[in-house]
Formats: sequence, structure tokens, C-alpha cells
Amino acid sequence: MLRYIGKRILSLIPVMIVVSFVAFLIVYMIPGGPASSILGLEATADEIHDLNAQLGFDRPFFVQYGDWIVGVLHGDWGNSYFLHESVSTLLGEYFLPTISLAIFAQIIALFISIPLGLIAAYKRGTAIDITAVTVSLIGSALPGFLLSMFLMLALSVYNHIFPVAGYADLSQGLGEHLKYLFVPALSLGIVQAAYLTRMIRSSMLDVLYKNFIHTARAKGLKEKKVLLVYGLKNAAPVILTAVGQSFGSLITGTIVTETIFNIPGLGTLTMNSINRRDVFVIQGVVLFVTLLYVLVNLAVDILYGFVDPRLQPGRK
Repeated sequence: MLRYIGKRILSLIPVMIVVSFVAFLIVYMIPGGPASSILGLEATADEIHDLNAQLGFDRPFFVQYGDWIVGVLHGDWGNSYFLHESVSTLLGEYFLPTISLAIFAQIIALFISIPLGLIAAYKRGTAIDITAVTVSLIGSALPGFLLSMFLMLALSVYNHIFPVAGYADLSQGLGEHLKYLFVPALSLGIVQAAYLTRMIRSSMLDVLYKNFIHTARAKGLKEKKVLLVYGLKNAAPVILTAVGQSFGSLITGTIVTETIFNIPGLGTLTMNSINRRDVFVIQGVVLFVTLLYVLVNLAVDILYGFVDPRLQPGRK
């Protein structure tokens, strides 16, 4: 297992190199650079050129990229020209709201999708199954920002059950923290639940007609035990893959939701940095989020062996 984990970690190195190169290239191609944002609209072309030269952005691309990637490897991710903090410090500050929102949304998604997917698979072809599939398709097709605005109006603006927007740190209490996160987490969770419901239903249907399920029923086991112990356990690897992809997308895809609800997470930091052309922050966020995503996938691969021993690395 340790040897397998080591190989997987080494295989992440080329991925991170490619991502870092692409992220740096895209930011490098933005016209004007950070100087145009620092100096403002009234700055002349000569002033912008002089400041870019002072900041080192007039050097060749590969020289700039080499300096940046060497700094990253040494723990120096650069500094924000507008927030006047190191990128690593900003990532630590803005990561906590994002990961809290992602975890809360994932819990809501699982709370909705697991029973709905199991019931839909068990009641295949019935009105319950058709309704569950239809609802999941609608949830997948509904734009996330539209759902967020609808929930904001329904739960915050008109009924005043939850705050309209904003964020409460964990230091203010878990209840207050979750109260501010509930509506945005519900919005994200519903979208992810739509995807997970279809995956759980599909994986359960593949299992429920296997011979060992018929054998378990023939032995007189209760249907609930057959469904949860034998069915869900054998469908778990596929479901785990779907959950891993879902959680990864939650970490990387909260930009719109965080902007709508004014949550100071990585999404908000990214949008503000793009508007200000805060190059090192943009590059740092892209690299950091990609690293999180690949680590989630690595964790899923490791968990396979615990869910199903047949999938343990090196097992024949």
C-alpha cells in the first residue's frame, strides 16, 4: 500500500507541472499586467511599461516562470500587490470558508441522494423511480446561480429564516457558522445530489440483479439487510468514485456561489484577483485548487481498498 501511495504521489508531479505552466501562461498573456490595475485608468502606456519593468514583468516568459516555480518549491508563492500579504497566507485564510462550505454541501448532497438513489433502484420502473430520476435531471439542468437566488429569496429575503449573505467564522460558534452557510450549501448540495442520485441508482441496479443478491433473498434475509449490507456494500466503489468527483468539484466550483452569498472563500479571492490582475494570487489559487483536487482523487483510490479488499493495490 505504501509503495502504491508513493507511486501515485510521484505521478502527480507531471500533472502539477503542466497545470502550473498553463496557469502561468494564461496570466502572462493578460494584457497590461498588474501595473495597469495598480496605476489606474489614467496611467499612460509609458508609466505602465516602467512599472511592469520595475516589477520584473518585462523579462522573457521562461525566466519569469522559472523564478516563480522555484519560489513555489521553496515555499514562496509570491505576494499580492493589492492585499499586501503573501499568497500562502491568503490561501490559508480564504481556504477555511471554502472547505467548510464544500463539506457542508457534500453532507447535504449525501443526505438527499443516498436514500433517494436506493429507493429509486429498489422501486425500479415505478412512479417513485420515475419521479426520482425526473427530479435529479431537473436538478442537474437547473443553473446553480438561479437555484442560489431562488433559495435566497425563499429562505432569507421573504421568510428571514437564514441570513441573506455573509459569513460567520467558527470562532463565533458552530451554530452561527452553519446558519450562514446553510443556504449556499443547500444550493450546492442539491446540484450535487442530482448527480449522485443517478450514480447511486445506476450502481445499485447493476448489483441488485446479481446472483449473490438472489441467494441472500433465498436464504430468507430481510429485504432491508439485502439492500443495505449486500447491495450497497458491493456498489460502494462506484459510489465512492462519484462522491470523490463531487467533492472535488465542490472545492473547485464555488466561485459563483461564494460571490452571490459574499463568502470570503477561494472563489471570491479568485474573482477579485482576476479583476485586479493580481497575478501571483491567481496562479497560486489555480495551483492550490488543482493540488486539492488530485489529492481528493488519491484519497478515493486509497479508500477503495478499505471499501472492497479485492481492490487493494497489489492484490491479485
